[in-house]
Amino acid sequence: MNSEIPAPLTTHREQPTSAANGWIIFPLVVAMLVFAIVLMVYGARELNAWLVLPGILLVIAVAFAMAGFFMLQPNESAVLTLFGAYQGTTRQNGFLWANPLYRKQKVSLRVRNLNGEKLKVNDKRGNPIDIAVVIVWRIHDTAQAVFDVDSYESFIRIQSESCVRHIASSYLYDDGEPGELTLRGGGVEVAAALAKELQERLARAGIGIEEARLTHLAYAPEIAQAMLRRQQAEAVIAARQKIVYGAVGMVDMALRELSEKGVVKLDEERKAAMVSNLLVVLCGESQAQPVLNAGTLYT
Repeated sequence: MNSEIPAPLTTHREQPTSAANGWIIFPLVVAMLVFAIVLMVYGARELNAWLVLPGILLVIAVAFAMAGFFMLQPNESAVLTLFGAYQGTTRQNGFLWANPLYRKQKVSLRVRNLNGEKLKVNDKRGNPIDIAVVIVWRIHDTAQAVFDVDSYESFIRIQSESCVRHIASSYLYDDGEPGELTLRGGGVEVAAALAKELQERLARAGIGIEEARLTHLAYAPEIAQAMLRRQQAEAVIAARQKIVYGAVGMVDMALRELSEKGVVKLDEERKAAMVSNLLVVLCGESQAQPVLNAGTLYT
């Protein structure tokens, strides 16, 4: 059975158009209405149907013309269509008038926030984490937003969730290799990668990403305690390493100073004893208690 390849989707592009100033058209419409009323009243008084009929037609024309008035606030646009055919987008503000047969779909151009829900995803290592993002976006192309996706607000919500899951699975939560970006440590870089991928996904809907950043990042509750204990152990080990490194340096400095200044001459056994005592004092967790040795190392 032969399978047919579907035709590619048409990508629309915004076509700027203009609408008439409503404050210029409105007096004309009012004048037509007044003239129609005068014709009908005069025709009814004179019993002249040839005057009443034009008055009625003018009233119908006025009612038809009134459907062409609409208002646009700052940072608001109107997508104009005529019997399903796209006629253009006007970004003018104020009181406007366009063909009454036009369907005028208003689209906001203001900057908007999408505060994403907290999602449970797996990082690159497979650890479950909770993550949430906030996305600052606005519509750049009204034709794409209206015609190329079913609902651009639903589209951005679903695509943002998909993008967050993909980004989270591409990085480790923390404890990566030296120089490796992690979700916890690479805030600016991760946010930039998130914004870039979101822009690629949402470009087909005419949506521009102004900013994207993480608002919540934590291990999932089921492993949070275990990971906390691991982090505490790693912190203790790192602290011990620094203490031992510093203690060795201090012992080396003490032995070198004693030898260079000739304060006391120490053989290898006495040096070993001093090193042991100094390391105990410097690396011990509790305060050292001095013990006076009344004898010698050789008795």
